Amino acid sequence: MDNVGSNLQAVRNAIAQAARTAQRCAEDVALLAVSKTFPAAAVRAAFHAGQRAFGESYLQEALDKISALRDLPLEWHFIGPIQSNKTRAIAENFSWVHGVDRLKIAERLSAQRPQTLPPLNVCIQVNVSGESSKSGVSPGEVAELAHAVARLPQLRLRGLMAIPAPAEGLAAQRAPFARLRQLLQELNAQGLKLDTLSMGMSQDMEAAILEGATIVRVGTAIFGERNYGEK
Repeated sequence: MDNVGSNLQAVRNAIAQAARTAQRCAEDVALLAVSKTFPAAAVRAAFHAGQRAFGESYLQEALDKISALRDLPLEWHFIGPIQSNKTRAIAENFSWVHGVDRLKIAERLSAQRPQTLPPLNVCIQVNVSGESSKSGVSPGEVAELAHAVARLPQLRLRGLMAIPAPAEGLAAQRAPFARLRQLLQELNAQGLKLDTLSMGMSQDMEAAILEGATIVRVGTAIFGERNYGEK
């Protein structure tokens, strides 16, 4: 936990530098600290270093951390694949969901979101690289799903999310992010009011920011390498 504060500052500096290169304001790029597989103590350390938004992929692990950290004003984002039997707990405990790629899941999240809570912020996950192993809707199917999700009462469709295939070099990294930005612009031209591009991780954050990312999801550069055997 000793390095979390300095690591966070290094990531913030990298975001600011990429934003300057893109002629954007660093404040327009939010940092989501991906805390999956790391203990509640790591999240608490990041909080004391100024971080408020945290991303989790494993539901039971996340619920344990949410319970252990209820004394802190944290914003929890669910960023993993969503199974139908997990939607109620996600709808009840998270502020954001980044991985919606089926209308059935969106409908369940909307129906199960407590009326006492604000609408659940959601992003549609796009399989922008066309990988068979990746979750996400195809670019050609985004519009139909987006308009259907936008009509659901307890959800607030915020934008799009993608995890492109790894690529070498800045130009190759930028290409799928540029495609996601184009898709967002097309949806807004169709009357949707979307403001979020959730894209970019530790290894391709600069490319994502250059192409308009508004949320970057960074874990390893903050918390260190993951030991998935201990999740």
